[in-house]
Amino acid sequence: MLSFDGTFLKSESLNGTNLKFPLHGPQRRQILNFQNSMAKNPKAADSRRGRPPTRRPQPSRAKEVPAASSADIEDLAPAVPGAAAAAAAAPAVLRAQLLRWYDVHRRDLPWRRASGGEEERAYAVWVSEVMLQQTRVPVVVGYYERWMARWPTVRDLAAATQEEVNEMWAGLGYYRRARFLLEGAKQIVEKGEFPRTASALREVRGIGDYTAGAIASIAFNEVVPVVDGNVVRVISRLYAISDNPKESSTMKRFWEIAGQLVDPSRSGDFNQAMMELGATLCSKSKPGCSGCPVSSHCQALALSLENPSVKVTDFPRVVPKAKPRSDFAAVCVVQIAQGLEEEVTDAKGTDNLFLLIKRPEEGLLAGLWEFPLVLVEEGKTDSLNRRKAMDKYLTKLLSIDVGWKSDVILREDVGEHVHIFSHIRLTMYVELMIINLKDGVDRLCKKEDDKLKFTNESSVESMGLTSGIRKVYNMVKAFKEKRLSVSEKGQVPTRKRSRRLK
Repeated sequence: MLSFDGTFLKSESLNGTNLKFPLHGPQRRQILNFQNSMAKNPKAADSRRGRPPTRRPQPSRAKEVPAASSADIEDLAPAVPGAAAAAAAAPAVLRAQLLRWYDVHRRDLPWRRASGGEEERAYAVWVSEVMLQQTRVPVVVGYYERWMARWPTVRDLAAATQEEVNEMWAGLGYYRRARFLLEGAKQIVEKGEFPRTASALREVRGIGDYTAGAIASIAFNEVVPVVDGNVVRVISRLYAISDNPKESSTMKRFWEIAGQLVDPSRSGDFNQAMMELGATLCSKSKPGCSGCPVSSHCQALALSLENPSVKVTDFPRVVPKAKPRSDFAAVCVVQIAQGLEEEVTDAKGTDNLFLLIKRPEEGLLAGLWEFPLVLVEEGKTDSLNRRKAMDKYLTKLLSIDVGWKSDVILREDVGEHVHIFSHIRLTMYVELMIINLKDGVDRLCKKEDDKLKFTNESSVESMGLTSGIRKVYNMVKAFKEKRLSVSEKGQVPTRKRSRRLK
């Protein structure tokens, strides 16, 4: 059914999806004039609808209802040439305008230059789309190029280890994405072929609706939509959708509209054009409406021009994020100084080892390596309580070899670092502890398992640590360099501390 509210032509399909198209100029004036005439002459309206006129009491002027949007636009269409066809024509016009703009203005990105067959193209799209989730394009470009140089095909990736993948991914965050990429690659290689449809792609570990749609449309030209944050922003402004974008019913509506808009002959290019528009001109806070190729279709823009209190940036609705919980942790960088005299508090040399612990395979930062870390209560973040908690943890951890003793020749607080996750604000209290194990180091290293290892400084420098743990390591490194500089200048170093670990 079509209707008109004074500014927009509204179309409601049989499946309940509502679409709105702004009308301007002569068409809008014709519809308004016709509505006014129908309101003033009810008999004429009844006659046009094919109903017999009825006698009605004449309302007084004080109660007269202004000309409103009560008339069905389907009934009015013959009096307004072209108006009824506007709803059907608008998507086709929008597609053409958007694709023309994309052909000229699209950014030159490495994954858009991927060569080879459809499977190679699909793999390139997959890697890039996973990297781009929650990460800006300029950051991704370098990671993508290094990744593809090392693993140019899905079969190359399937042969990699999780350690190698984590090392390559280090710094991108959301490390579960890297694990899913590797697991998905192994699954595809095991089946023997790359899935070619969105429904088949969704069966691959870690591939959801959005990634499946992107791969299927861009690599295999399947006519399926994609909806990411950029597309949500574009659609919500085109159709002035003010509903909460986080609600499932609203997201379903976005997917339905995107499915109706996608170009049947250039689905991949159209989906990329929608994302490109949202990432560039149709930005969150500073949309470039004057240069937008589809601004004539934008209801949010039309509303903002007619009502100063409405802004394009009001769409989509901004939903306040849940406040992240605050966690506190003691982090101890344990350095095993082999063959060092106890008077030397600034350990140097290639023989020194660092203790690293592997996180559980499920949960936050699953399967990644870090320095010993213990969560502490907010009220027990003082040095004494932190060290008690850490000592208990280390004693339990290192009790794998009973009978050896070690001297702690240096233990000092280094500083604090706050690391922000999507839902956690983690304050890490960092300390450095240098241990002289004397003759016990060999026996301790023999007890390594898949959850504990000792690695030298050069390996720590190159391995794939998370950005938070890398910051901790750099803090300790700077602390040691400062102490060494003070020592070389002849100033009195901090007094050595010695104690026993049991």
